[in-house]
Amino acid sequence: MKRYELVAVTLRQRLESGLYQPGDRLPSIRDPCAEFAVSVSTVQTAYAELEAAGLVAARPKSGYFALARARPGTLPAPSRPAQRPLEVSQWDQVLSLVNQPPEHGCLLLGSGSPDTTGDTLKPLRRSLSRLYRLAGAEYDNYDSLVGSPLLRLQLARLAGASGTVLHEDDIVITSGCQEALSIAIRTLTSPGDVVAVDSPSFYGSMQTLKAQGLKALELPTDPQTGISLEALELALEQWPIKAIQVTPTHNNPLGYTMPDARKRALVALARRFDVAIIEDDVYGDLAYTAPRPRTIKSWDEDGRVLLCSGFSKTLMPSMRLGWIAPGRYRDQVLHMKYVSTGTTAIVPQLAVAEFIESGQYERHLRHVVRSYQRNLNLVLGWIHALFPADTAVSCPQGGFVLWLELTGLDCVRLNDRLVQQGVQVAPGVLFSASGKYRDCLRINFTRADAEVYAGLQRMADEIATMRRELEEQVSG
Repeated sequence: MKRYELVAVTLRQRLESGLYQPGDRLPSIRDPCAEFAVSVSTVQTAYAELEAAGLVAARPKSGYFALARARPGTLPAPSRPAQRPLEVSQWDQVLSLVNQPPEHGCLLLGSGSPDTTGDTLKPLRRSLSRLYRLAGAEYDNYDSLVGSPLLRLQLARLAGASGTVLHEDDIVITSGCQEALSIAIRTLTSPGDVVAVDSPSFYGSMQTLKAQGLKALELPTDPQTGISLEALELALEQWPIKAIQVTPTHNNPLGYTMPDARKRALVALARRFDVAIIEDDVYGDLAYTAPRPRTIKSWDEDGRVLLCSGFSKTLMPSMRLGWIAPGRYRDQVLHMKYVSTGTTAIVPQLAVAEFIESGQYERHLRHVVRSYQRNLNLVLGWIHALFPADTAVSCPQGGFVLWLELTGLDCVRLNDRLVQQGVQVAPGVLFSASGKYRDCLRINFTRADAEVYAGLQRMADEIATMRRELEEQVSG
């Protein structure tokens, strides 16, 4: 842990324990300098972290003051899916969401895209421009199937932050995390097979199951701790499950991060039943606190975990750059990659490798994580103020998506109405094999500005209108 992180964590614990009440002035910069034997800049960085987290506010010429925390909300209920293999549907709704044109004036709150407007991405854009401008014959031909050794080396080094020990030869570069997930699923299964998934689950991987003629067995999932291992064990005893596909860290869309003990237990369970795990870690680097959570892969001793990730959530979706650490399935994964997309574009790989090696990637992560955490506090406050009191909201510890549960409300109809008003959300049915979660929706909080507030106000007004219409129907 870096020095500023130690200072920030200690002060955060004091704030959360009630040592400083809302409105109290925190110690001056010099006091923590003396207490922790650190520099002024270190303490200033620590206070900046607390400010980004919405815990303190700076007042000119007065110092830092403790803020009131947003009132705690109700978490969504643990999911209760059918727990039997089902064919995946919802393609029409997914196509409508991903095909939505970026029309002028339409607020795409249902998007899964990160903030790409920050200055911290400028070095990456300059590298891309320079490499494309100087590209010669060596960049004009196909790259190797496994991908650039420069990028794979940097990825292996980054993996240490998640407790994962990887060599560059353990990694295969893909055209985005979506391709990594698709390759993993196709490597492990044949048409008609069953894949266990968390529920709700990322619609991209669900549609891969549909495309391959597979069935999804949705598992009960807690909004804080993830899939029910007890339900998974029963399912493994009852059904011929070929793979377990989960997003255990800063889950999309539910927001949970599985505790380490449950991640270890999941690996042990998979080993006992001799089944593979596909781990989607694309949001893993977007943790609000350090150190970032460990991967399931970090406890993998026999190569049964296929770790998938990419840069569409941390950098830019347009990079179309991802990777997979396939463990014992490396040869099959390479074959699947060859017959699908072949090699991956080399220039983006080299640009990202430079970006990581220079330290700019870590700098960029610090910037966006502070921004997302600040936005989360603002958006949660707005939801609590604007939405009905019975609205349940997830509580992510990283990433930039929120899951809302609006009991009894048809969120497909809500989205249809909102689109007419220039606001789009992602209805919950997209995240289920069978169209469950119709009273849920996903929004992102990469922005927290006046336009987003106005969009949430329109949502709140429409929710009130729809509920009033339902009451009139019942009473009529």
